[in-house]
Amino acid sequence: MQEEMMSEKVSRLKKSKSRDRNIAAFYDYWQSMRHGTDVPRRSEIDPRGIETLLANAFIAEKIAPGLARMRIAGTHLSDLLGMEVRGMPISAFMTPAHRDELAGLLVDVFERPAMLQIELVSPGHMGKPALTGTLVMLPLRSDLGDISRALGCLITKGPIGRTPRRFEIAAHKITPLDLSPVSGLMQTAGIAQPAGMAEEARPFNGTAPLTGSERPYLRLVK
Repeated sequence: MQEEMMSEKVSRLKKSKSRDRNIAAFYDYWQSMRHGTDVPRRSEIDPRGIETLLANAFIAEKIAPGLARMRIAGTHLSDLLGMEVRGMPISAFMTPAHRDELAGLLVDVFERPAMLQIELVSPGHMGKPALTGTLVMLPLRSDLGDISRALGCLITKGPIGRTPRRFEIAAHKITPLDLSPVSGLMQTAGIAQPAGMAEEARPFNGTAPLTGSERPYLRLVK
């Protein structure tokens, strides 16, 4: 019995470390796509750069101050709500009491701009085991040049259980970005960019999601 408990603790620790590494890699990829101090363009985001989180990833579009909808979303997000999430607002994942707080944080993401990380909790109920999660949103420029897109991921820990699952905000971290140009910054020309996550493209199949057995892919909003 004691050996089983120890084995379970080791398994949870390994999963936690793996999740932390994947989130760190997600940040690193976004940082690698920046042009100096500026944020990346949405068209430059390549699914191959976030393969380990494809099922958890999404592209969000700002549609009003404090409101953003998912244009492309990985399969895990649909699993959490038990329905297709394309075109739905990010606030659909929050309980009503926490949607105003999320709206304020989304204003920071697009207007300051800023990187956002939210720690989430979904209390257990009948048929719904307690669930925790991490939501990351990183600002992007649209093809028009305005900061109205975001690259995001939502990773959860624990069985989903009965859907839909909605979350409360347990903690958050906002990291403002300084977009001031760096003096003497050299622009490199002639380097081919990888194909972006074009919204007209077919779904991109990646590696297995962090939870569940379904092959991940990003779905397109028509």
